[in-house]
Amino acid sequence: MDENKKESSRLMSLDVFRGITIALMIVVNTPGNREAYPMLDHAEWNGLTFADLVFPFFLFIVGVSIVFSLSKRLAEGRAEGQIAKIAKRALIIYAFGMLLNAIPNWHPSTIRILGVLQRIAICYFFGSLLFIKTSLRAQIGIAVAALVGYWLAMTYIPVPGYGAGILTREGSLASWLDRVVLGAHTYRQGPYDPEGILSTVPSLVTTLMGVFAGLWLRAQRAPLDKVKALAAAGLGSLALGWLWGQAFPVNKALWTSSYVLVTGGLALWLLAACYWLVELKAVKAWGRPFEVFGLNGIAAYLLPIFLLKFLVLYKVPVAGAAEPEQLRVIVCDALFGGWLSPLNASAAFAFGYAALWMGFFWLLYRRRIFFKI
Repeated sequence: MDENKKESSRLMSLDVFRGITIALMIVVNTPGNREAYPMLDHAEWNGLTFADLVFPFFLFIVGVSIVFSLSKRLAEGRAEGQIAKIAKRALIIYAFGMLLNAIPNWHPSTIRILGVLQRIAICYFFGSLLFIKTSLRAQIGIAVAALVGYWLAMTYIPVPGYGAGILTREGSLASWLDRVVLGAHTYRQGPYDPEGILSTVPSLVTTLMGVFAGLWLRAQRAPLDKVKALAAAGLGSLALGWLWGQAFPVNKALWTSSYVLVTGGLALWLLAACYWLVELKAVKAWGRPFEVFGLNGIAAYLLPIFLLKFLVLYKVPVAGAAEPEQLRVIVCDALFGGWLSPLNASAAFAFGYAALWMGFFWLLYRRRIFFKI
């Protein structure tokens, strides 16, 4: 990772969108205690909450960014060596994911191989290759085939000991494949991995939806027409996803085809709103706090998680308690426990944690310091 003190020209609305996603990620990842508002926690299995939007929004943003970064290089005749650069960047992102997984589970026999950053790396790599090497028509065909093929596989291929179409943690085809291939390297050595092998296929479609949105934003169209088309596409995606969800439920852990379309539709709406406000109406002040996150995306993702791991793993003896308590819970109780309910104290800690990091990255923003891979 290198330090670059000169901000490149870029789409501010995309940085704002990225920053909103990072801010939401910090909030949902950092409850102050073991309580959380339902919409700030992941759905138990089927369903959708605000927390379930964070990851697909990241992958969607990756797709949009692929178009804006690679189109410029290809247009300038810098195509040679791009695949090597893409592979290098993907490997660095994957390595950061492995580093996060190694804290505290560093043992080679049980360390989790896949994860959030690993899936981002995989989708970035293959999304970039498809963008460079294939036509738009081929990309759309691949996206449709991936969603339909995943649905058919999950619905009709029988799983040993369970049968076909069992969409549970233990009985789904994706879960079975994770157990067979990954063994003890799944999430917390459980019966499946929420960023597992088979579910990575439809997650690539989330990235391709971002690619399609990026291509539309770069097209020679009137800006307002771009916003209308993004909003219309978002509505269509939401409607189709809802209908598909009646047969193939919206589920983040399995990254079902309906989940791809519903979250992709919401991402299109948020991108359209950011683009309309920032680029068309030049209403930018509201987006500055999020832009400071968006411009330092990789650091804003990693640093809060590293500190959070310390707050969770470092435990302190508490008088009258049978076991030591997490430092996170102790700080939350000290700051908010005396005057707020446990649920509100937990939320206050989460939003306060996000605000502290926003202040840190605001200082970097003011000094024009941006960390890139």
